Amino acid sequence: MVVEGEQDSQAAPMIDPFGRFVSYLRVSVTDRCDFRCRYCMPEKMTFLPSKDLLTLDELRRLCFAFIQKGVRRIRLTGGEPLVRKDIMVLVRELGSKIGNGLDEVTMTTNGSQLSRYANELYECGVRRINVSLDTLDPEKFRRITRWGDFDKVMRGIEAAQDAGLSVKLNVVALKNDNEDEIPDMLRYAHARNMDLTVIETMPMGDVDDDRTSQYLPLSKLRADLEKQFTLTEIAHKTGGPARYFRVSETAGRLGFITPMTHNFCESCNRVRLSCAGKLFMCLGQNDAADLRKSLRSSLDDITLNSAIDDAILRKPRGHDFIIDRSHNRSIIARHMSATGG
Repeated sequence: MVVEGEQDSQAAPMIDPFGRFVSYLRVSVTDRCDFRCRYCMPEKMTFLPSKDLLTLDELRRLCFAFIQKGVRRIRLTGGEPLVRKDIMVLVRELGSKIGNGLDEVTMTTNGSQLSRYANELYECGVRRINVSLDTLDPEKFRRITRWGDFDKVMRGIEAAQDAGLSVKLNVVALKNDNEDEIPDMLRYAHARNMDLTVIETMPMGDVDDDRTSQYLPLSKLRADLEKQFTLTEIAHKTGGPARYFRVSETAGRLGFITPMTHNFCESCNRVRLSCAGKLFMCLGQNDAADLRKSLRSSLDDITLNSAIDDAILRKPRGHDFIIDRSHNRSIIARHMSATGG
């Protein structure tokens, strides 16, 4: 019998039906969050029962299985990953694989817990984090996040940089809300040696607001930005879907993630693992593989590897997101917090 964690003959590289090598795993370690961002979830959010969540040991075992099958990058997400109890145990275990299968472990966070965990993240081998920040206006921040503390997030970003972490700011572009502020956010980020990536809002899960009132095409935002800045596309890649530009006036990098206006699926190398053990082969499709069932059915990884292989063979060519007046509700029932970022 092959015991847990050992290499076996079925730990083969993951190549989907379109010849794309899957080398990037995004893992939601919890669906819980200490914010209630208006574009992400309703204020009265119903979270999964604790019994449905993978244990930290199960998350580690799944991540190690994916590493054996060729995953080189793992990003921990949520919800808010740093509200998961004892999450640093998993971060430290994954960090031990850097240079021994993994190239890097990264994290996406809302920044609320960074003052507490920034130094330990660095000690565990994390070198890059993304911080979600949609405004520099404290009152607007409170309105968008509902529960967020702006000053606490600012202290967290400072603590992360002091700890040696490279910080990239993620901004969800929101029509008639923060779109006029993005030039200032760009200057703010670049003045502090941080990249900035702007993201189109996606129809994931039902929220309290009308999707069409939130959606801002980044094609329009880019055209507006080019009235103030000189943007030159560059080849910089971080493993994700962002297209990067050099901003001449600030000498910093600006990324665009455009799931709605510019489908980036042709080069997709990612799969997403939910905190309940569901593997989503595509962010914008409902198909998923229940890896928790395979994980708990056997102590060896043969059954698990077989389930992963079967899932990869179902990875679709791309997603079909759309937001307009006839599609103002979510086409994907699950919220982003349950998907793996």
